[in-house]
Amino acid sequence: MDVSRIRALRGPNLWSRHTAVEAIVSCEPAERSLVHLPGFESRLRALFPAIGPVPVGAQRADVSLAHVLEAATLALQAQAGCPVTFSRTSVTVEEGTYQVVVEYTEEDVGRLALRHAEALVRAALTGGEFDVAAAIAELRELDEDVRLGPSTGSIVNAALARGIPIRRLTQGSLVQLGWGSRQRRIQAAEVDTTSAVSESIAQDKDLTKKLLHAAGVPVPIGRPAATPDEAWAVAEEIGLPVVLKPQDGNQGKGVTVNITDRAQLDRAFATAAEIGEVLVEKYLPGSDFRMLVVGDRLVAAARRDPPHVIGDGEHTVRELVEIVNADPRRGTGHATSLTRIRFDDIAVARLALQDLLPDSVPEKGRRVILRNNANLSTGGTATDVTDDVHPEVAARAVGAAQMVGLHVCGVDVVCESVLRPLEEQDGGIVEVNAAPGLRMHLSPSYGKGRAVGEAVIDSMYAPGDDGRIPVVAVTGTNGKTTTARLITHLFASSGLRVGMTNTDGVYVNGRQIDSGDCSGPRSARNVLMHPDVDAAVFETARGGVLREGLGFDRCQVAVVTNIGAGDHLGLNYITTVEDLAVLKRVIVQNVATTGYAVLNAADPIVAGMASVCPGQVIFFAADRQHPVMATHRAQGRRCVYVEGDHLVAAEGARRELLPLREIPITRGGLIGFQVENVMAAVAAGWGAGLDWDSIRRALSSFVNDSDNAPGRFNVMDYRGATVIADYGHNPDAMRALVSAVDALPAQRRSVVISGAGDRRDQDIREQTQILGAAFDDVILYQDACQRGRADGEVVALLREGLQGAARTKQVDEIRGEFVAIDLALERLQPGDLCLILVDQVEEALAYLARRIRGEAAASAITA
Repeated sequence: MDVSRIRALRGPNLWSRHTAVEAIVSCEPAERSLVHLPGFESRLRALFPAIGPVPVGAQRADVSLAHVLEAATLALQAQAGCPVTFSRTSVTVEEGTYQVVVEYTEEDVGRLALRHAEALVRAALTGGEFDVAAAIAELRELDEDVRLGPSTGSIVNAALARGIPIRRLTQGSLVQLGWGSRQRRIQAAEVDTTSAVSESIAQDKDLTKKLLHAAGVPVPIGRPAATPDEAWAVAEEIGLPVVLKPQDGNQGKGVTVNITDRAQLDRAFATAAEIGEVLVEKYLPGSDFRMLVVGDRLVAAARRDPPHVIGDGEHTVRELVEIVNADPRRGTGHATSLTRIRFDDIAVARLALQDLLPDSVPEKGRRVILRNNANLSTGGTATDVTDDVHPEVAARAVGAAQMVGLHVCGVDVVCESVLRPLEEQDGGIVEVNAAPGLRMHLSPSYGKGRAVGEAVIDSMYAPGDDGRIPVVAVTGTNGKTTTARLITHLFASSGLRVGMTNTDGVYVNGRQIDSGDCSGPRSARNVLMHPDVDAAVFETARGGVLREGLGFDRCQVAVVTNIGAGDHLGLNYITTVEDLAVLKRVIVQNVATTGYAVLNAADPIVAGMASVCPGQVIFFAADRQHPVMATHRAQGRRCVYVEGDHLVAAEGARRELLPLREIPITRGGLIGFQVENVMAAVAAGWGAGLDWDSIRRALSSFVNDSDNAPGRFNVMDYRGATVIADYGHNPDAMRALVSAVDALPAQRRSVVISGAGDRRDQDIREQTQILGAAFDDVILYQDACQRGRADGEVVALLREGLQGAARTKQVDEIRGEFVAIDLALERLQPGDLCLILVDQVEEALAYLARRIRGEAAASAITA
């Protein structure tokens, strides 16, 4: 068994909507059925009894080691506590080779589970050992390390429940909510509207106290001290007992409470000074309460008790701690509702203050404190008291948060009871926290949990706001880039700032910010991170979906232009047009329920995708009488078609007319494939909710030149001849180009062509078979990059396609694209037409522009 090409599918993909790890698994003949591996399954189950059925519903003769690897990878994650349910093993066209896909919730955990599963299978094959407990422990520990903590996780889960998309920006807790210009960001429980100044104030405990006092909020008196002597002087001045804490601290680190003598103070000073400047405060009697303020309201409150054990007259303190830590609710990190009590030097020192040793046996009922603070991270407990908080206490907590300027704030209150105002019981606010932990409110030790994540999200997004911008995904074999550019122009003409990705680059608000083929998920995610994007249009190529899945969870509009055989068939197990359609329909499967799929009704494979669309469908086709169109129109649904010299957008009795003469890209309707591109773009704009005046204005102003749509039927004049530059590179594109060229007048027609080496031989030959019947002269050139082909191999295949051409009279073979262009231009006479199928799009268009400018300048001088 060989496991190779492991990929992380980070978005909706060919297999499911789940994030998943995908691997190619090759099995030897004996490994393709458990029938040929006697004793293997029993050894496997002895090593890992929890693996379950392998796989459910299959006959043993059909189960290969790839299927076992799938089941083991899923079961190992499940045993580690990861909520995964989806997996699949698919047979490929290569004998003995499988695609294994297993869901993950954290990519690193999914990859590690796959490695452990492979080791498990090999151990079962050879009769070796496999420590399943250690593997699960490693997976669980890694999951704890990389997944979001409870505070961030609660906010993220609340966002997902609202339909707000999320993206982790770091391995830590920095998360983007929403897309583009509607995005927000959080880090743990901090929100992006909280200023650095407010956070800085919260970290300075003395300054915070001064501001709260100025606002009329009760606080303990005290001040910073630079030395133990100064600290003792402050303590005597304000009166014992006192509290010593670092002025800039968190999680209760370095805090000592209820100090009553100089010896205790000296030890406490040393502890606090290790962290920072020391603050001496009057000790307030009572319990420690945490008030969680979000925006302008108190959303949760909990009483925090320090880590402690209760004596039973039989066990030592050390043993009592072990008994408490055996509670399954207690863990080492944030995954559990409670944290294990640390029995360390600090705990031993706290015991000494109670005249106890670790091996002392406290009497029954005695409460033994093991820490000075009540933080959950050190083993403390929390009891929900939200419903008990007096309105005046809540008002003081909210006032404290607003005085400091915190939008999410943990307010620490010390008082006897939250049932009465603080002023009546000499209580006070001792701290405010800019990044409060939410675990004590989500899953308190006692009492009910509170929906604090939802409260944070409600403070960030208004009701009904999902933080999304319109997203249009465009795929197909031909016309994708032009259609994407047209849709982008429609959005821009409506006043929106648009982010667009395509095979030419990434564009934001009309400015190119990246170049090259950017039709994959990474470029899409970058656009959705950009704060100046109000709408996004993504050309979605097959390669990116295969490598990573989609760069978004769902789209408002999905456009499929057409599906043709010349689109990279034979790569990555995509061997038929039907395979290609299953891959490209992924965008249709991930349309929002309120969105639209825009589908070419004249292409039966594309039209068939309507059945998998969660939203509605807009069909387009030139022929309104096409059976698919006629049925859709009869049902009162949206269609776009050609009627005479107009495009028509119809829904029931409603019709919007768009004169083709006012759409320059179609040349009055003569260029058929451009008419199809316009229909797709119009339908997409309609599905996205654009108004018709904006659509009309945009179509009339879209010029198909080399600046606006490079390499997409760019028409130029040279010496009175027509020159057309296009990036067509498959048989379907050739047919469309021939149809368009036939509609244009010309005395003599010539074509300049090469072929992409990563296409099938028959696809390369078919291009010139089509062109040979339509052009008088053919100039073949060799691409700068042969994409794995031998020197001259592509040109030879192109020449084979010309054999028996009905029309072609002259064929030339040229090495170099620009040399071929020069030859074609030199032969042109007024009234001729030349189609140049460019390879290096930007360079070739720039070269043509220079030649045309030079010719124009020469003509002007002669004149």
